[in-house]
Amino acid sequence: MNISAFNKEKNQYRLIKEKDKSNWQSDNRENSTNFSDMTFDKYIFGNSDRGRVAIFIDGANLFHAGLQLNIEIDYAKLLCCLTENARLLRAFFYTGVDRNNEKQQGFLLWMRRNGYRVVSKDLVLLPDGSKKANLDVEIAVDMLNLAPYYDTAVLVSGDGDLAYAVNALTYQGIRVEVVSIRAMTSDSLIDVADYFVDIEHLKQYIQKDSNSCYSYRPLSNSNF
Repeated sequence: MNISAFNKEKNQYRLIKEKDKSNWQSDNRENSTNFSDMTFDKYIFGNSDRGRVAIFIDGANLFHAGLQLNIEIDYAKLLCCLTENARLLRAFFYTGVDRNNEKQQGFLLWMRRNGYRVVSKDLVLLPDGSKKANLDVEIAVDMLNLAPYYDTAVLVSGDGDLAYAVNALTYQGIRVEVVSIRAMTSDSLIDVADYFVDIEHLKQYIQKDSNSCYSYRPLSNSNF
């Protein structure tokens, strides 16, 4: 998906979201002001002009957040939501992969073709039989290397191991927004970030509709 196509879909999504705003009631506002009188982002992100943003999504962390919220995440809606009042530089999605998992490979192909840069690493079998891939280093390096080119970093993760990198970004004048479930987010990460958003507040905007699905093509017919 190119930038112009993404912006077109984003505008269409904004129109849908505008209809939902009136159902929100603000906290600590005079005369029961509702969200139809303000922008969605002033409430969620606390900043009406976020400049150019770079998004860094810890795939495993977001997957477990979806499980805890009992929703399936619509990644097209998520991208639109995270880029409100902002210009998108890059949206990275970091994940461990099982090369033999055809469904996962199809999902990642869809992600690449719909606005995301996928950064993957093969899953490693642990002694307890579970599989895991740690991409903290990749996330930290990309955040720091791209820092001269964006104004706001959106980190979708609650991993406290990223706190040092986040702190380094703030010293360079970058605004860092952390998006995750509060119960899954390290206090050390919240303490160094400029803004924290509990992803539960985004639930109604990012969950997949019951009748929607991703259009995967069989990998055997894919052209790379």
